[in-house]
Amino acid sequence: MPSTRDIRRRIKSVKNTRQITKAMELVAASKMKKAQAVALAGRPYAQLMADMLAALASRLDDSENPFLRRREIKTRGILLVTTDKGLCGPLNGNLFKVVAEIKTPAKICVIGRKGAQFLARTKRDMVADFQVHDRVPFNEVKVIAEFMVKQYLEGVIDTIEVIYPRFKNTLIQEAICQPVLPLDNLCEFIKELRKHGGTDAAGAADTREILFEPDAKTVLNALLPFYVNRQIYQFVLLAKASEHSARMVAMKTAKDNATKILGDLTLEYNKARQAAITQEILEIAAASFAA
Repeated sequence: MPSTRDIRRRIKSVKNTRQITKAMELVAASKMKKAQAVALAGRPYAQLMADMLAALASRLDDSENPFLRRREIKTRGILLVTTDKGLCGPLNGNLFKVVAEIKTPAKICVIGRKGAQFLARTKRDMVADFQVHDRVPFNEVKVIAEFMVKQYLEGVIDTIEVIYPRFKNTLIQEAICQPVLPLDNLCEFIKELRKHGGTDAAGAADTREILFEPDAKTVLNALLPFYVNRQIYQFVLLAKASEHSARMVAMKTAKDNATKILGDLTLEYNKARQAAITQEILEIAAASFAA
């Protein structure tokens, strides 16, 4: 049995660990709430964009716009959204499994140090590495989206897809690969956009005669890049909410485990101390009988 001094040292170490994990849990919970609030704040924008695109959809030929025209997929364009730091459970590991399943030629852009390290370790074709602050400024994400769109329009990549942890609730973050371009079915996209906006997916058909300035085609060409920026920005916001949620759960689990270990060590310490006291009493009694 270890000595009481060794057990006291372990108890002190576990207490310090529990204090740190509790503090990290509280910080992650606070950041998660803020990230969720920012992600939900984008719903009115999504609804407005759905209404505008719905007004244009019935008046244009989808095949005229490069964002809407389907083409042969030779090289996929992937944006991998990971974390900069660890201690967030299996979040990054699940994303890496999705990347490992990609067998076709792909060029990958990555957000986060963990993703960059994984791609370098597995020797995959990493085109660019970006960093995004915890507050997720739109200007930082816009640079990433414009880089991906430029690669798409130049024909370097034939799709734009985002691999990120989709936030479902505090305990569940689902690693998925979400396509962004080409948007070959505008009507289906409008339904999906309405759904994410928190309104009826079908929506009401707008039969009014609308005058577009300068014309409907120009409006659509100007609107679609905003769609790409908004979608990628929303995915990054959800990824940040998933990161803070996963870290909060991981730190809570660590804190609970530390509490359990602390209870076991306290019990072991009491047993060791009781055994030492009993041994001293026996030694005193033996000495008195010998006298």
